[in-house]
Amino acid sequence: MKYQTRKKALILLADGTIFYGKSVGIDGTATGEICFNTGMTGYQEIFTDPSYFGQLMVTTNAHIGNYGVNDLEVESDGIKIAGLVCRNFSFTHSRVDSDGNLLDWFQKHNLVAISDVDTRALVSYIRDNGAMNAIISTNVDDIQGLKNQLANVPSMQGLELASKVSTKEPYYFGDENADIKISALDIGIKKNILRNLAKRGAYIKVFPYNATFQDLASFNPDGYFISNGPGDPEP
Repeated sequence: MKYQTRKKALILLADGTIFYGKSVGIDGTATGEICFNTGMTGYQEIFTDPSYFGQLMVTTNAHIGNYGVNDLEVESDGIKIAGLVCRNFSFTHSRVDSDGNLLDWFQKHNLVAISDVDTRALVSYIRDNGAMNAIISTNVDDIQGLKNQLANVPSMQGLELASKVSTKEPYYFGDENADIKISALDIGIKKNILRNLAKRGAYIKVFPYNATFQDLASFNPDGYFISNGPGDPEP
């Protein structure tokens, strides 16, 4: 995609602050709490992390998409962020074992992403002014309409999201003949957590977010694991 043909895009914060950028090629609007991640690699793992469900992700690494995507490098069953804000989006990638480019992957999941944003200034603003809801959009000519839409986005305070990302039914992970048994409560568990527990000799039974302690104890485990997850921890 040629740089000069890309549509304008913006990010509007709840306090009225606007940062401008360009669309990566997917028209639309996305809302959520604005957050940022400082990882230098592993953007695919970040985008599929259930802990970020419903959030607009700002990546501080200057280049996103430069090594494409790999089907094995996901932390859940799909993209969990609501949208992406980045500095430089790479439409071409260079990696021997990639399964494709990031734009095709975003288009498959219909994820709105904008680039060419001054992410250093944006992250500094978030750090100084605190987390807040935001909206990203390619509809740059209707600021008032975007403000109205943003005003209806629920606050993250008191928001329960574990039920949106948790498994519906219990399942097992690892070698059933392992010496250690662990009951894991899925409030937004990442696949790599399960892989690392299994690699260290554990057989894990993963339970849904609303499982009782009696449910977890029925596996007769040697230990319990409670995952992290999205939303406000209070509910």
